[in-house]
Amino acid sequence: MAATSLLSAASKRLQGKVALITGGASGIGACTARVFAHHGAKVVIADIQDELGQSVSESIGPNCTYVHCDVTDESQVKNAVDKAAIIDGKLDIMFNNAGNSDEKKPRIIDNDKADFESILRLNVTGVFLGIKHASQVMIPRRSGCILSTASVASNVGGGATHAYACSKHAVVGLTKNAAVELGQFGIRVNCLSPFGVATPLASRVSGIEEEQEIENSVASLANLKHVILKAEDIANGALFLASDEGRYVSGHNILIDGGFSIANPSSHIFQYPEEPSRTHY
Repeated sequence: MAATSLLSAASKRLQGKVALITGGASGIGACTARVFAHHGAKVVIADIQDELGQSVSESIGPNCTYVHCDVTDESQVKNAVDKAAIIDGKLDIMFNNAGNSDEKKPRIIDNDKADFESILRLNVTGVFLGIKHASQVMIPRRSGCILSTASVASNVGGGATHAYACSKHAVVGLTKNAAVELGQFGIRVNCLSPFGVATPLASRVSGIEEEQEIENSVASLANLKHVILKAEDIANGALFLASDEGRYVSGHNILIDGGFSIANPSSHIFQYPEEPSRTHY
């Protein structure tokens, strides 16, 4: 009986928690909403894709609701936070996942100021507003978990457009600053930095429509072979950070990139001439 109870508790790692996920209508956000709900959380999806967001919410079930939210509009962010907090009189998890990238223009002289500022407004100001309003309802309870989606582009150069790379570096800086301030209230703040995942955003940026093609393209660049990065891997990373298992992790940028950002592709010091035989190990 004891073992059964323990397994049951472990299978619901977010039981009794309330989570708000921006950009939750598709991609990493939608996948995370499903994972969080599966583990017992009451989830609020916030997005500007109303029809899709409502559909995802309904497919998850009664413990998931949808709210329209443009994260660049402070009043809408506050409204989304308030709607989540009213469910059980609290907000346990805030996941700032909404974001976008601009058109690829390799030369900085061809980049427009308006496009650059638009990406920063969504990817950085949107995260700032999420942290600001989530912390306002978390501070009185002296607990909470705030997550944001950064990118492997926050840790390496040349992996994304100037605006996108700049925005994701800013998310990491904001994460660290907020973790220092909010730690005194028992609030943990972290971000996740995935490598390329087959999502609608990745499709728009790469110009590749087929999921398999995106995965193959990423796999060819990855350091860790024989493993394909999925949205579920990012969702599970968020699950760890949001659950009690991550209760002492704060101020970190968790790179979910299969070692991509630590490897210099020009170095072949460990390159085998051919696939090593399994009998060698």
